[in-house]
Amino acid sequence: MAAMSEAWTWTYLDADGKELSGDELVTTAFPSQSDAENWFGESWHELGEAGVDAVVLHREGVVVYGPMSLRAAE
Repeated sequence: MAAMSEAWTWTYLDADGKELSGDELVTTAFPSQSDAENWFGESWHELGEAGVDAVVLHREGVVVYGPMSLRAAE
C-alpha cells in the first residue's frame, strides 16, 4: 500500500488575529512537519516584515499548533 502524502500548511494572522493573505505569503503545502518548520525558521523575520503577527500550523486542514506569536518574548 502506498503512503498517502500529507499537506502541512501555515495560516498567517495579524495583530487582531485575522487571517492574512497576499503574494508575499507562501501558501505552498509542505510534505512534512519538518519541512514546514524548517521553512518557517528561515522565513519568520520576513513574515514579520510583511505584517504577520502570528502563525498557525495545519496538517491536512487540522490545527497542529498555534497561534504562535512572531514577537519576541518580553
